[in-house]
Amino acid sequence: MKIAQYLKKEKIRYFLSNDRVLILSTIDSTNQYLLENLSDLQIGDVCLAEHQTNGRGRQGNQWISPFGKNIYFSLYWSLNKKNVTSTGLSIMVSIIVVEVLQHFGVRGVKIKWPNDLYLNNRKLAGILIEKITRPGNNNIHIIIGIGINMMMNSIEGKMINQKWIALQDIGIFIDRTLLVIKLISTLRQALKRFESDGFYPFFSLWKNLDNFYYQIIKIIDSKQTITGINCGINNQGALLLNINGKIYSYWGEKTSIRIL
Repeated sequence: MKIAQYLKKEKIRYFLSNDRVLILSTIDSTNQYLLENLSDLQIGDVCLAEHQTNGRGRQGNQWISPFGKNIYFSLYWSLNKKNVTSTGLSIMVSIIVVEVLQHFGVRGVKIKWPNDLYLNNRKLAGILIEKITRPGNNNIHIIIGIGINMMMNSIEGKMINQKWIALQDIGIFIDRTLLVIKLISTLRQALKRFESDGFYPFFSLWKNLDNFYYQIIKIIDSKQTITGINCGINNQGALLLNINGKIYSYWGEKTSIRIL
């Protein structure tokens, strides 16, 4: 069992062209920190932590964040409102995280629409995107939070209410510092492309990464539960569901999916 592996601050700042990366020991939530400091942020700024006391996942869930074991960071960006769909952005970020993990030799990672990363049908990583808009402003503030399970053990993860996995469970140990550097630099580049070209360049990559492609699933939101066959996504990132031979599209901010 690997012990905590501290992030190397000097190395992170040396390799990233933008040195606006705040590296903290303990914080309540990296997303919350950026949200509270929006007025001081520049595009591409990052808050990175060894430990979160109140890390956030989707739909109000807590993201379990033991000290020095996993990856927890949030990145700030600003985009034009008319060019952004939250689901498309979430999927794009998920694809980038998968590609970075592949760079370090992690194979078989899939995505549960729109932004949970699965390995061997257990949750490996999650992405939380929070948006802030201002009246009369065409831009939208984006906070992208990313958590990746690397060395968490069963005791540390006992509060997680779903099946989960860490990279150590498949015998893969990646230097946390190198992974953070690659993630941040690659994500910044991808966001620039997303800003200029939208979701379309990433659309074709989805099918091979869809964890539930062409399987029977149910969509759950606050109003209803819907069952159908997962037929992938459209070019805006909406989930396509075959219900009795007819295709319907669904968006993902407040929905979750389960396999039957």
